[in-house]
Amino acid sequence: MTQDRPEITYPVRWTYKVIGSDEARLRTAIGAIVGEVEHTISYSHTSPGGRYVSLTAEVMVESEDQRNHLFGELGGHADISVVI
Repeated sequence: MTQDRPEITYPVRWTYKVIGSDEARLRTAIGAIVGEVEHTISYSHTSPGGRYVSLTAEVMVESEDQRNHLFGELGGHADISVVI
């Protein structure tokens, strides 16, 4: 059984859900990683106990390589716990 990958036409606005413990540090980390690339960052959710906050980062990506690179950079940042 094989799964077909969806065809993505670039450039495209790609959404990353970014989760961490501090909203300000998340915003700073996303901004530093994305840099001058067109993007928006918006609040998404705070966990019931207030331990985690999630933000939505919408980024204009030009290629699959750029999309995957940003995902890796976000996921590897010390202030970011999870990227979806």
